[in-house]
Formats: sequence, C-alpha cells, structure tokens
Amino acid sequence: MPKPVALSAQHEAMIALSRLLIPRQQDAQTRSGLEAEIGTLGKSKFDELAELASLNHVIVRVMEVMLGIFREAHDDERTQWAEAALATERARIGNALSFLDAVCAAITDEGYDATVIKSLDHWPDIGSDLDLYTSARPEEISRLMQRRFQARIAARSWGDRLACKWNFNLPGLPEAVEIHMGRLGQTGEQLAIAASVPRRAQAVSVAGRHFRVPSSSDRLMISTLQRMYRHFYFRLCDILDSAGLAESGSIDYQDLERSAKTAGIWEGVATYLVIVSDYVQQYRGDGLSLPAPVRNSARFGGELIYFARSFLRVPILPQSASLWGTQLTGLLRRREIESSARLGLLPWLATAAAVGQKITGSDKGIW
Repeated sequence: MPKPVALSAQHEAMIALSRLLIPRQQDAQTRSGLEAEIGTLGKSKFDELAELASLNHVIVRVMEVMLGIFREAHDDERTQWAEAALATERARIGNALSFLDAVCAAITDEGYDATVIKSLDHWPDIGSDLDLYTSARPEEISRLMQRRFQARIAARSWGDRLACKWNFNLPGLPEAVEIHMGRLGQTGEQLAIAASVPRRAQAVSVAGRHFRVPSSSDRLMISTLQRMYRHFYFRLCDILDSAGLAESGSIDYQDLERSAKTAGIWEGVATYLVIVSDYVQQYRGDGLSLPAPVRNSARFGGELIYFARSFLRVPILPQSASLWGTQLTGLLRRREIESSARLGLLPWLATAAAVGQKITGSDKGIW
C-alpha cells in the first residue's frame, strides 16, 4: 500500500480555511475538533493562515469565524490577534470603497456607464484591486481619471492591450483601479458579454454605498473567463461566492446557458460550476443543486483540481486548452474574425509569458 503524501504547511492551511468556511452541517464532533485545532494556533501559524486567507480574498470571513471561536473560549490573546487582523482589513476595505464610489460617480457624472465587476463579488471581503467595466472610449476615461483623480496610468502589458484594460494608480489608494473598456476576455475577444454587462447590470448597496454590478449570469461568465480561460486557478473566494450565488436562487440557468453559448463559453461555465459544487461537497458532504444541462455539459469536475502555490489549480493541458479550442471554434463559426484573431494569439502570449518567467523570473510586460 503506497504511503500517503505529506501535505505542505500551506496546503494544510487551505484545508483549515475550507473547513472553517464550508462547515459540515450538524457535525458537532468535527466542529469541536476544528475549534480545538484553531484554539491552539501559535502566532506564526495564525499569521500564515491570515496571509493565505488574504491571498484568497476571504480574510474578513475567516477572521469573523475565528473571532467567534476565540471569544467563546475566552481566549483573550488570540481574540486580540483576530481583532487586529480584522480591523486592518476593514480599514483597507473602507478606504477602497470610498475611492470606488468616487470613481463610479465621476464616470456616471460624465454620462458613461460604470459597472463594478469581480471586486464586490467577495463581499464582505474585496479583491486586491478594483475592477470596473465601461463601454466608454479609452481616451475619454483616461482623461477623466487624470483630471478628476490625478491618476497615473500604469505600464500596460501585451495582454492588457489585447484585453482593452487600463490600470490607474490613484494617490491615497494602494490598490490599482483596473478598468475594462468595451471588451472582456483575456484577449478582448468577448464582445457579446461586454455588451450585456451595462444593459443587464443591477443596483446593489454595499456598506451604505450604491453600485451597479453584473447580473448573476454575467457575473458567472466573467468569473469563468477569469478562472477557466485566463488564470487557471480558483481562489477560495470563488468557491464561496459562486456557491452562495447558486444557493441564493438568483441564477436563471436558461438565461445563463443561452448567454454563455452566444459567447462560446458554455462548456467552461458548466465546468466552473461543477468544480465549485464538487469542492463544496468535499467539505460539506453535499454539493450544489445544479440542473442536468450544467452537469452534462461540464468537461471535468473537482477531481482534477489540485492545490499549489496558494491556490486551487485547474489543469491546463489538455482540459483548459480544449475549452479554449471550443471557444475559438465558436467564434470562427460565427465569423467573428477580429475576435477569433485576438483569441488565436492567446497560446503565443502564454508561451511568451512562460519563457519570460523562466528567463527573468517574471512575466511582467507580457501577461
């Protein structure tokens, strides 16, 4: 019988985060054991857990759970650790939200649309940068950002140029404001999704501020593009956010299928949802209630996902590569020549990034 593979400390930390945030229902013994483990954390282990939670955009949610455990145990020392981590993150989020509100207001004041994509999906956490979509022309938004916020335009990589996105650095804001303009997708190939985002956006209130965010279908397609077609990894927040969206009952699966097929990414969306469901089932004991068309269209599931370098990794070859091929075939079939040409550059871009990473230790300027 083969010996079990020893898990890295970081992998064990990811398992702990998952157990905290995807608890098994009515399993008091398991919960008690987990609370006992958390209650014996030393400061260095606590800091490692907090760092991984931050990278996975779940630090507020994790610290709230841990704070409850520490307070119930009357553990004053660890309570102070969690309170300090929570206060620091909430201060960052408060500052980021004030800027996000101001940027959205400035764009809409000029008569343009502004939809917050990705960043508010993680609430009560937020991401490491602030993402927006607008159909306005780049030169108009660039002038506005420089005039209203004294923003500096960050250097743009080849990937940024293809994707039609700009990063703006604002005084007083540590996070970059990343604005996608007129296109979505790694190479800017997605015009169908981009066109639907402002038209179908919904108003939400976050911490007393009002924003427009994508519809549930558009939100899932944007997440799929990011995870299954670009980064090839999931953060833990993606699992929690998408599972919460599915269990809220707000997803119109017929609309999602129709929209995703128009964009050529239905198989990717279905695979994304099945991966989320399988990961939840691994920790909770039951997965998501997904319609048959979703499960039947998925190319693979959570059995192929593995942990490495802080995140849950998606295999690129041949699984994700086949999804890219299906997307490209769909664009060619619909004779979307420019979008097809853009998407066809992706393997070359990825290869250049990999070579740059190997030679210089960075893919800066490429990806």
